Amino acid sequence: MAKRKIIHLLHSIGGVDVYLRLVLENVNTDLFENIVIHGTKDTNKPFFDKNGNKVKEYKVSIFRDISIGNDIKSLFQTYKILKKERPNLIHAHSAKGGIIGRIIGKLLGIKVIYTPHAFSYLSTQNSIKRSLFLNIEKFLANGNSLLLATSASEKKRATEEVGYKDKNVIVFNNCIEPIVKIQSLTIPKTWPEAYICTVGRPSYQKNIEQMIRVLHEVNKEAKIHLIVMGVGPVSGQLKSVKNLIQELEMNNDVTLLNWTERTDVFNIINQSKFYLSTSRYEGMPYSIIESLALSKACVVTNCDGNKDLIIDNYNGFVIENDDIKGFKSEILKLLRDKELLDKLSKNAFTSYSENYNIKKNIFELESIYLK
Repeated sequence: MAKRKIIHLLHSIGGVDVYLRLVLENVNTDLFENIVIHGTKDTNKPFFDKNGNKVKEYKVSIFRDISIGNDIKSLFQTYKILKKERPNLIHAHSAKGGIIGRIIGKLLGIKVIYTPHAFSYLSTQNSIKRSLFLNIEKFLANGNSLLLATSASEKKRATEEVGYKDKNVIVFNNCIEPIVKIQSLTIPKTWPEAYICTVGRPSYQKNIEQMIRVLHEVNKEAKIHLIVMGVGPVSGQLKSVKNLIQELEMNNDVTLLNWTERTDVFNIINQSKFYLSTSRYEGMPYSIIESLALSKACVVTNCDGNKDLIIDNYNGFVIENDDIKGFKSEILKLLRDKELLDKLSKNAFTSYSENYNIKKNIFELESIYLK
């Protein structure tokens, strides 16, 4: 059987970049030829397939923010590449990749799978922008594309809010490889031995300000340090977070870490007591899957993705988004009750091994690609 050629189209940063690399490094190279089209300024790290060979890639003018000039330029650049490569399938990732992929797929008669990795209209409080982004998603829904949701709750949102027909939405849960070895830190350790942690840039989505307020309340009764990983170039609310830390006199209680190696993230999660997420929205967060794989209980907000991964009082706790008292109560419970923490931590690993191991689940994605 001839290989099916799949082109992945995306702005390759954060969780989307992790997703793509995991797929490329696990999908069957005897069945599929993968090619990547991504932005000129997103990643300089090459992509590799299952056999350790470099994956063919093209760079075009895809950027995170809206830019009429660059967006039109990227359409023409991508059209030219796709016309030359003539893939069997386009797998378009996130908002920009999804828009470009579906438009060009329609023009060239190429089928498209679109993975939103959390819909773009969730990313803003601005009602005009939110309406614009949602209407773009609605306009491009169905047609020549299937939506490949990263969680059951993302599928629910796609059918109930965006207007996808149920038959046009498939779920393939985000999943990762087993974490079999914890490597030494590549950065200096500047925090105390006892801590809890999170991964997420200071942004509207991750709502780190809420986490700081929760920690402030917790520390009135039981002192614990917080490490926030992922403070990078796309951190629109970093100043706000720093100001809040200063205002609440918490400089000694919080460590803000810049982007670092993924192995460092594993090391820090592995040594933490448990994991926190105060996100307003998610697709299905890798950091929580990684925490489950490392046997860490999680205390999370009740948003898409989080609520798919965490079962309340089984492998962690799920709290309503603005419930600071609820967060405080469950965090204190885990800090004070070692038996409970050990039980939830053990269940965390069971959740991972049964549901989110890509070595077991990659065949589902291959089947979707083949169909």
